[in-house]
Amino acid sequence: MTNKNLRLILVTAVITLAVFFLLERRILPGGTAGAPSPKGIDLLSQVVRLIKNDYVEERDPDQTMEGAYKGLVNSLDPYSGYLNKDSAAKYLQQKEGRLNGIGVVLYKKGNSFPVVAAVFEGSPAEKKGLKVGDYLSAIDGRSTLLMSLAEASLSLEDQGTAPVKVRVLREADTLNLEIERAQVTASPFSYRSAEGTSGILKINYLSSPCVAEIKKAVLPRLKSGKNPLVLDLTNCSEGNLDEARKLINLFLKSNSIGYLEKRAGGKTGLSCPEKPELKDMPLSIWVNQATMGPAEVIAGVLQEFKRARTIGLPTVGATGLQEFYPLDGGSGLLLTSSIFHLNSGASLFGEGIKPDVRLEIGDQSRATFLKKTVGSGSSL
Repeated sequence: MTNKNLRLILVTAVITLAVFFLLERRILPGGTAGAPSPKGIDLLSQVVRLIKNDYVEERDPDQTMEGAYKGLVNSLDPYSGYLNKDSAAKYLQQKEGRLNGIGVVLYKKGNSFPVVAAVFEGSPAEKKGLKVGDYLSAIDGRSTLLMSLAEASLSLEDQGTAPVKVRVLREADTLNLEIERAQVTASPFSYRSAEGTSGILKINYLSSPCVAEIKKAVLPRLKSGKNPLVLDLTNCSEGNLDEARKLINLFLKSNSIGYLEKRAGGKTGLSCPEKPELKDMPLSIWVNQATMGPAEVIAGVLQEFKRARTIGLPTVGATGLQEFYPLDGGSGLLLTSSIFHLNSGASLFGEGIKPDVRLEIGDQSRATFLKKTVGSGSSL
């Protein structure tokens, strides 16, 4: 038997295991509970034994199993993933403080290369010519095809400013770029005036003390009137749900704005109990394909409460809550443990936000967003 055929058998075995466990043990609500069956464990042991004893070359068991882990966990949904030792360390560093990056938002679905969903203005990525729609097929010489979205994104980040090498697929062209890392968005928000509005509040990421700082720096500058405040959530893909809830509470008060649902139906309600300081402020929300996670929750809740008009492009529906589980050796699992539902019961996970006023993907200039905002009204 040739080496090529043996490798094919190995890959097939790993894929079979991934599909088996995916069907046997679902992570999201509605799936079956419980650990893998003895039959599944026996199958895993059998495959490992065959590889160890009969594969033509001696393989590192840890590397072999890492490939199996990736195939299993990365196939659950776009946001779950197996993180090796280096990626897990970066993930924990990111929780303590922001890492340097190249200034892009990635998205990855299924067995495909990660695609550039957004390029930040003035970022190293923009200066090197990266564009929305580019595929990154390799990062620092490693293929991204089997990487999870989290691993691919973390591979672009680091504590230092050392450049990262990326291979870019753009239509029929292949580009090899070396891009410096930098602190792209040091502040969680910015605010500026704009004609026909009460100003544009741009949210870069939703981490504390974002809302507390907005109350100090922005609210005193706002004046009541007919012109809408623009809440710009475009390219906002990072943050936490509690900070999103606090931002929603600036605009409305409710004992229930939605809930998180875990596997087997466990629900945790979310509320905005404080008096809203911008209760009567007309509001428009800007979204695009890189508005993800907690930012989508903000847009979805305010849209359902008819508190704001959304303008832009449909979002991807990245509204699951991920938990990190450390493993032996420094690696870890990032698993979607619950998903967000609106009060109506509708889930945004995988569905996203459908804007009230839709733009074309090739026409996302600030001028176009502003024109649609001023010309279409502010509130429903």
